[in-house]
Amino acid sequence: MTAPSPVSALPTARAAGRPFDPPEGLTELRERAPLSRMTYPDGHEGWVVTSHALVRQVLSDPRFSIRPELRHLPISGVPGGDNPQPAQPGFFGSMDPPDHTGYRKLLTGQFTVRRMRTLTEHVREVTTTHLDAMERQGPPADLVTALAQPLPAQVMCELLGVPYAERERFQQQALSLFRLNVPPEELAATYAVVHGYVAELVQAKREHPTDDLLSGLTESDLTDVELVNIGFSLLGAGLDTTANMIALGTFALLSHPIQLAALKADPGITGHAVEELLRYLSIIPFTVRTALEDTEMDGQLIRAGESVTVSVPTANRDPEHFADPDTLDLLRPTAGHVAFGHGIHQCLGQQLARVEMEVAFPALFQRFPTLRLAVEPEEVALRTDMLIYGVHGLPVTWEA
Repeated sequence: MTAPSPVSALPTARAAGRPFDPPEGLTELRERAPLSRMTYPDGHEGWVVTSHALVRQVLSDPRFSIRPELRHLPISGVPGGDNPQPAQPGFFGSMDPPDHTGYRKLLTGQFTVRRMRTLTEHVREVTTTHLDAMERQGPPADLVTALAQPLPAQVMCELLGVPYAERERFQQQALSLFRLNVPPEELAATYAVVHGYVAELVQAKREHPTDDLLSGLTESDLTDVELVNIGFSLLGAGLDTTANMIALGTFALLSHPIQLAALKADPGITGHAVEELLRYLSIIPFTVRTALEDTEMDGQLIRAGESVTVSVPTANRDPEHFADPDTLDLLRPTAGHVAFGHGIHQCLGQQLARVEMEVAFPALFQRFPTLRLAVEPEEVALRTDMLIYGVHGLPVTWEA
């Protein structure tokens, strides 16, 4: 088969008035050629994959590597993207097997479904605390700072053993690690602040272990460097991803009143609703793999060393797998969505994220049944300048 003409750049622009849909250019690409040649910003000739079947195939194929030093990035301005280095010990999310395997096995035991479910009551308590504060302050409120950010931050801090009162030392800095086009000097300084804080924390857990995940890991044979990098990875991931799902998910529900009414009428569908919001919103825009050997896929030859950009949003909107995929339907079957990835690098904290969302959404709408946007939808500031999609703020109001 003859390869189609290369795409000149990864489409990233979303259509006006459609903040929940993937970039239009990516959807068109999936319909025309789900595995397409693409020219990367550094001139590399690689690929972009946009269909559900091919995305899952790439993510589960051991012939494709996640190692950062091998890959080319599909957009400019990604923090650390100009000079990618091999993953340091402990940064397991950027490793292939067998290096990845040992860390993953060690940490999987800390994030089991059963253990995360035992946290549910505590997540309810934390949610109630923040909703109480929001109600006391009265309308209007920014849902991002009132609930979406502090809920997962507090839960992750407690899971890792970070004193919640100290979170402000690193939270804003940690969020800036996900911002695009940060000057290298500023990025290095931010990295040093967050990394230094986690190093202090690991040392404290070594000396005075408590009942938390990091303290538990100090009993393993992991070195201090490994522990610091694992803590850094978990803290960064836990702070921003779920926060954006709660905020953008609330925005989506307020924009789909029939679906919101169904959720209010039957909180028993919350589990379905969360999976559908994960599929529909797909806040992780892409991930990248690199072919370790020549690999034939969908009639094309991907040569060793070529990078493949994997589009999560278009895979989750693929009509070949999801009927009427651009419609938010809280009761639809969602099996196979790739919002948490697929294969051995599937999100480690996905069960915790589910627990937090399954508690937050019904609690929010039960507490504030008249909740609505306090601005016009087009006035909501979207995170188009960040690696993780979402909203910078979500002004809401209600009948007090």
